[in-house]
Amino acid sequence: MATAAEQVALTGADDIALADKLRAGHQQIISELRKLIIGQDDVIEQVLVSLFAGGNCLIIGVPGLAKTLLVHTIARVLDLKYSRIQFTPDLMPSDITGTDIIQDDPATGQRRMVFMSGPVFANIVLADEINRTPPKTQSAMLEAMQEHRVTVQGKTYELTEPFFVFATQNPIELEGTYPLPEAQLDRFMFQIIIDYLTEDQEIEVVRSTTSLQNPKFSHAVTGNDIVEFQRLVRRVPVSDAVTRYAVNIARYSRPGSGVAPDFIKKWVNYGASVRAAQWMILGGKARALMHGRYHVGFDDIRALSHPVLRHRILLNFHAQSERVTTDQIIAQLIKAVPTPKSGL
Repeated sequence: MATAAEQVALTGADDIALADKLRAGHQQIISELRKLIIGQDDVIEQVLVSLFAGGNCLIIGVPGLAKTLLVHTIARVLDLKYSRIQFTPDLMPSDITGTDIIQDDPATGQRRMVFMSGPVFANIVLADEINRTPPKTQSAMLEAMQEHRVTVQGKTYELTEPFFVFATQNPIELEGTYPLPEAQLDRFMFQIIIDYLTEDQEIEVVRSTTSLQNPKFSHAVTGNDIVEFQRLVRRVPVSDAVTRYAVNIARYSRPGSGVAPDFIKKWVNYGASVRAAQWMILGGKARALMHGRYHVGFDDIRALSHPVLRHRILLNFHAQSERVTTDQIIAQLIKAVPTPKSGL
């Protein structure tokens, strides 16, 4: 078997040490999260992939499944600045980004405009029930999510790195909500589904949450470490075959692509954009390092296909009438796309 140094297309022992630190940090973060979070192994892995890859997440789940607790606990474990924005129908864009206000200058006695930053100026922002506010306010998050900066009154303000947006949606209360525009959905790396726990896990949750809780977290991984991990992730090598495989998954999901399977043409209105392939590759790089590998394999792409694609494939009336779900279509899609013969 090739040594780590032979497998990594990175330069120097420092990169190897940083890769080892990422892998160890991944395990340490999970260990700390387990002090409060029970179960949800797949959800935690997908969230950590997004952190190391530098992506935003849309988290879907009914009330009471610890969506807010998970995001807040991650911020505590990483010792990052956290803010929560409760999205409501009367929320204004300035309530997110901040605004200029008039203040007296104590030195001169004159009045001047001073920028008061909004809750988006944090490292981890929880956009709670993001679909409960009108599109104008939803769009205020777009620049922050994509560019890591905001513009107020013609002036641009950079956000402190690392910066992540975790948005939540409640799938059962749709009255008074505003569906997220496709352009905004596409800015999320993952759509993560939080489902109910097993019986034993629910018993453990009830026991732990009805007794005194005051966990102390160690901060083995810091915000600066996360930024370094993100830079390292982008240098992980990917074979042409694996890249082609990710691109083909996105291409096969488009009914008008010429290579789409019959079930895609039957059930899908719009398929995934090229950004889906980009996130599958970038997420695959992070996942590989998290599991102690220094290259991306086909299994990494397959493992991330569901969270990457489920909000990018738009179903038509036929799929809805036949109660076909997006996850079912993605599962068929993975089987339909041929795996290249060469590659890792």
